[in-house]
Parts: sequence; structure tokens; C-alpha cells
Amino acid sequence: MKIGGLQKVTLVDYPGKIACTVFLSGCNFKCPFCYSKELVLLEEIKNQPEIKKEKLFSFLKQRKGMIDACVICGGEPTINNDLKDFIKEIKELGFLVKIDTNGYLPEKLKELIDEKLIDYIAMDIKSCFKDYSKATGVDVDISKIKKSIELIKNSGINYEFRTTIVPGIHTKENIIEMANDLGKAKKYFLQTFHNKKETINPDFNKLKPFPEEELKEVIKEINSLFDVCKIR
Repeated sequence: MKIGGLQKVTLVDYPGKIACTVFLSGCNFKCPFCYSKELVLLEEIKNQPEIKKEKLFSFLKQRKGMIDACVICGGEPTINNDLKDFIKEIKELGFLVKIDTNGYLPEKLKELIDEKLIDYIAMDIKSCFKDYSKATGVDVDISKIKKSIELIKNSGINYEFRTTIVPGIHTKENIIEMANDLGKAKKYFLQTFHNKKETINPDFNKLKPFPEEELKEVIKEINSLFDVCKIR
């Protein structure tokens, strides 16, 4: 496991909680619109300064009673074989744990859920099932995505699904199909793509955000599927 970044405080990444966010390096997807190259591409990861585990846990011990939770994201955290032990150490300090995942390793998610190691899950839904590989930049076994979706829905813990809406990847029709593929769920957020940093595929640096009015129209068509459905 390589810790590639730490946001010392966030009020938005864990709903209703004060948290820190830990960024783990490495990912099994190569989404062309991703602007975290330093956490995804091997050549970029090599040049990214590493935060030593001891330094992270020293920070967490100092923040006990000041923050409620630790958000673990990436990259893709579930690719790390030592993730479970890492989370156990965080939980032993008394923190809640939220994990952000692409859901491509459902067996790893199941293990974390079964052992009650996570308190909140956010899963990124990349596209409608038939177009998934276009959005991820790799060939996808969609059965793994479907398994994670059902696993999360039936987990008994708090969760959300979310999609970064990207021109060239998504259309209004595609988003509606994606929501129907996802099916009934508690929370689904549409996140507008902003090219804040250089993306994996440089063509996406030039894109303008998906029109907000179109997203509002989509919300009207899909919100009956979800308890909460919003633009974020």
C-alpha cells in the first residue's frame, strides 16, 4: 500500500461528519477523464511523494476527538491486499470509516462489510452497463459491477452511488439508462465534470461541463428510483 495523499479535514466527503481523506495510490481502471493521474498511472505514481503509514497514524492519534471519520479513496483502495488491516487500525482509534470505490472487486467489499469494518460506502457508477468499458478505459466484466451494486444495497450500512457526468462519455439518454441499470436505491448523485487538473486523456482537458439544465431535466426523469437524487 502506498499512501499518495492526505486531506487533513473535509466537511463534505463524509455526510454529516468531520473527516480526513486518505488517498491510496493505484487503480484497476483508467478512466480517460480522471484528473488524479498521480494516483492512477504507474509512471506518475513513482514520482508522487509517499506519506509514511507511521506519519498518518501519528496524525490520526493527534486528531482523536477533533474529527469523526476517515475517508479512504484512491485510485481504488480495494486493490490493496493490506486494506483490511489498515482499516482495522483506523477503527481501533475510534474513527468511523468511509470507503470510496469503483466496485470492481466485490469479494473485497463483501469481506469489509461482513467484518463490519466500514460505516459508509460510496460507489462510482461509470456509465450504463453496455457502455461501461468506454468510461473506464479498460475491458470490464459487468457482472462484477452488478454484484457490488446489489451487495451495497443489501449491506445494511449507509451508502450512496454517484456518477461524474462527462461530455463525450455521457448523454441525457445514457444517464437515464444508467439510472435504470442501477435500479431502486437510497442515494444517487450526478457530479458535474470540471477539468480542474490535467486528465489521463488530454482531450478531456478541453471539455466544457455538461449543461446543468439538461442534468436538471434528467433528475426529473429518474428521481422516482431513488430516495435522494441530486446534482452535486
